[in-house]
Amino acid sequence: RERERERERERVAVTLPALSCVALCGGTHGNELSGIYLVQETLKNKRKGEAMEAVTVVTVISNPRAVQQRVRYTETDLNRCFTYAMLSAPVSERTPYEIIRSQELNSLLGPKGSGQAVDLICDLHNTTANMGLCLITYADSDWICLHICKHLQMATIPVRYIHYDIPLSEAFSLESVGKHGFAMEIGPQPHGVIRSNIFTAMQEAVHLMLDWVRLFNSGTQFDEGSVDVYTMVKNIDYPRDPYTHNITAAVHPELQDRDFCLLYPGDPIFLSFSGEILRYKGKEPLYPFFINECAYYEKGVALLLARKSKVKIPAIQCSRA
Repeated sequence: RERERERERERVAVTLPALSCVALCGGTHGNELSGIYLVQETLKNKRKGEAMEAVTVVTVISNPRAVQQRVRYTETDLNRCFTYAMLSAPVSERTPYEIIRSQELNSLLGPKGSGQAVDLICDLHNTTANMGLCLITYADSDWICLHICKHLQMATIPVRYIHYDIPLSEAFSLESVGKHGFAMEIGPQPHGVIRSNIFTAMQEAVHLMLDWVRLFNSGTQFDEGSVDVYTMVKNIDYPRDPYTHNITAAVHPELQDRDFCLLYPGDPIFLSFSGEILRYKGKEPLYPFFINECAYYEKGVALLLARKSKVKIPAIQCSRA
């Protein structure tokens, strides 16, 4: 009977190709320090001969100019430069550095959408929002990323899976270049600052992710299960003066730091500088995240809202084992 159960498990498992090459990227934003130092530490350990044998890990400092200057970017946001249109745009002397760099990274890690692309990209980010650890992807049916998220849930801080429902051609961030990929976003941490607890949590998550890849490549079968997926629905800007476009309110204290806590219609969302409470006017409760993210002021985003669903994931196993 036990043998029959084992055969049944083998029949239902989805087989997927090995993840032979993983790209670990930091410094896509040059003032998000956890990923930068973690990539540098990983590179140092590789030089000492401590590399993992079962998987090739490519370490990349994505935006070296921004890292050197300790700024998010030098001319334009690198993590908005990976659409097909921008990756194929002609380059001239006036082309912003980050667009040139995105095309270099596409040559190194891609090409995007091709069979030559690296198997998995993990792009390391920090947020000033109180989001814990999140994997951000463009797919809600990528069994590799979903199983990695499930595995990471043994980490010491909460782990969530965020889905941006955008076609690959319009996917704008670095992780979209790989066959599989996600941004590993962790906070809260001020930009330009390194906090030991945030660095340690990111380091733990990266080790768990690489452990999962090694187990997968060695033939381990991962059982079916489910993952809560937060699919981004919309974003909300700060209230603004119609003439100057300056913001006229801040995030309400009852909402601040409450990422992934349900926001109901009528809940306070902003407190105006004149003392007026502004309330959420949506028709359904949604989950806010990236609340009051420092880097999103320039993008006109005070917070994003997501709908949560439970996605069932099948058992999977490496096809080459």
